[in-house]
Amino acid sequence: MTENAAKHDRNNKGAEPSLVKATRPGNRRPRKLLFSKLSYSRWLPFYAWQVITRRPSCGPAHLIIAVADHFEPSIVPGKGRAHAPYAEQERRLQEWCREYPKVADAYRDSDGRPLLHTYFYPAEQYEKSLMERLADHCHQGWGEVEIHLHHGLEKPDTAENTRRQLIEFRDSLAFTHGCLSYIDGSASPQYAFVHGNFALANSAGGRACGVDTELQVLADTGCYADLTMPAAALHRAQISKVNSLYECTLPLTQRAAHRQGRDLNQGRSPRVFPLMIQGPLSFSLGPTARNGLVHLENGSLTGSNPPTLRRLRLWKKAAICVQGRPEWIFIKLYCHGMDPTDYDAVLGGPFQSFLAELIGGAPDRRETIHFVTAREMVNIIWAACDGRDGNPGEYRDYRLKLAQQASLTSSSHSSNTSVGS
Repeated sequence: MTENAAKHDRNNKGAEPSLVKATRPGNRRPRKLLFSKLSYSRWLPFYAWQVITRRPSCGPAHLIIAVADHFEPSIVPGKGRAHAPYAEQERRLQEWCREYPKVADAYRDSDGRPLLHTYFYPAEQYEKSLMERLADHCHQGWGEVEIHLHHGLEKPDTAENTRRQLIEFRDSLAFTHGCLSYIDGSASPQYAFVHGNFALANSAGGRACGVDTELQVLADTGCYADLTMPAAALHRAQISKVNSLYECTLPLTQRAAHRQGRDLNQGRSPRVFPLMIQGPLSFSLGPTARNGLVHLENGSLTGSNPPTLRRLRLWKKAAICVQGRPEWIFIKLYCHGMDPTDYDAVLGGPFQSFLAELIGGAPDRRETIHFVTAREMVNIIWAACDGRDGNPGEYRDYRLKLAQQASLTSSSHSSNTSVGS
């Protein structure tokens, strides 16, 4: 299990014992849990086939990089479901909004854009005053806000309650804070989504969700893309389909409908939303591994595993692209920006060194760097599907556009709004 997924498990009651405990002699139940853990490696055959058949672009490449920040000001590392006091949350947010622009402003991509975070804010932890501060930070050009949700922790949630939470938070973001996006001039707010604990559509064996029909609920309420995956190599919510951009082919009312899908292709505009936007999941052996033996890579940025050029090679090797457009490589990373233990990975020296090497060495690596938000990444993906070419940075606002004004009124509200409606 990679560190970030392990962090999620530690922060929730009922987390499974580690593999070390599972091998304890004479303990049948932990042994059973070991085999259960190993069964979560269902992604390995799909990944092996990718390694054999998928060939990254050999020529110049455009790297389109987004950071999905599971942005939880209340996080208390290692303390389960405890929440930091409001004053501490406010302090963390103020510090972030003050310091991040100072750091990011010094490192610009080929289009002159700094690395922006997409702040997936937890709906169940909404605080108006904190969101006002974060929204102001984003309106100044330092990122965009989207929706994160932890639910079904104490008992399985229901589709009705999930729908209510999503609509209420969506409308607060759109109509109170001027966030979220709109498709081709529509007045219906659209959003990207990340599921807390990775348990999208009840894919974690009934834990941390409970709603089999969640993907349909997301589609009905205006979700244009899900950026939850990957989880980790041995996480119970990890599906077999990896390193892909795709639309679901199973009915969205089925449990874990995202486990099967049609890869997005150049020349075929997507039809089923939300689109599944995955980050890299792979492993490396030998000297390329961080510990010299084996390294499991899932695109998480943590204090003990900050971004590096070695990891960049693995992200590129995953070759996540729209089929038919291999030179546009999409790299979706994720982090917990408010976790104090991950400071070095998102603000500190290792983060800054990586950005300097990423940008400074790009010409020698024949790479063009594009920093994007989740919305912008989906727009570029959509443009690739529609056969657009040239500089992918020109398609950041292709279909989904931010609100041009913050004075949207309640008369524009709609309780059920899907992409393209």
